[in-house]
Amino acid sequence: MKSAESAILAQSVNATQERGMSEQAKMFALVIGLASILMTFAALTSAYIVRRGDGKWLLFDLPTIFYWSTLAIVLSSVSMVAAQVAARRDEFTLLRISLVVTIILGCQFLYLQFQGWAELVEGGVFFAGSSSNPAGSFVYVFTGFHGAHIIGGLVVLLIALVKAFRMRIHKQNMLTIKMVSVYWHFIGAVWIYLFVFLNMLR
Repeated sequence: MKSAESAILAQSVNATQERGMSEQAKMFALVIGLASILMTFAALTSAYIVRRGDGKWLLFDLPTIFYWSTLAIVLSSVSMVAAQVAARRDEFTLLRISLVVTIILGCQFLYLQFQGWAELVEGGVFFAGSSSNPAGSFVYVFTGFHGAHIIGGLVVLLIALVKAFRMRIHKQNMLTIKMVSVYWHFIGAVWIYLFVFLNMLR
């Protein structure tokens, strides 16, 4: 088994060297993409503050389940760090396990967010309609838009997992795991920002 892994690893290293991938260029493109996402959330939170100041603002508590979803996203960042460390050390089993754990926690986060929506509806907070209020609508927009980016993160995590099983992620080819890690930590940080923001500006 070890010899087979070594052979696959050697082929992967050679392929990586032959492709001559520009890591800096791809990381720069990722940073540009993340900057655009950040500006979008900044615009949304600014609009929230402006609309809140206009009055007729519904006061309500955020779903308590959002605390658990926050814990899930924090733990997923921990497992993502473990995956990157494992890749740097060529610990392939730990790399795969860590990626699977991250994916599971990401799915758990989405499930808990959906349950948070159900809790909002039960509390009379709706996204649209005659009974809706901008305060509630903003919460749905924030969580929905963020959830869409979590789904995108899960897709790239699955791609990374496939590459991990094919021995295409290792200490001499860290680009994929680096990019996935940066994106995942960023999206997790965005949620923490939103969670704190919404709790402070009810």
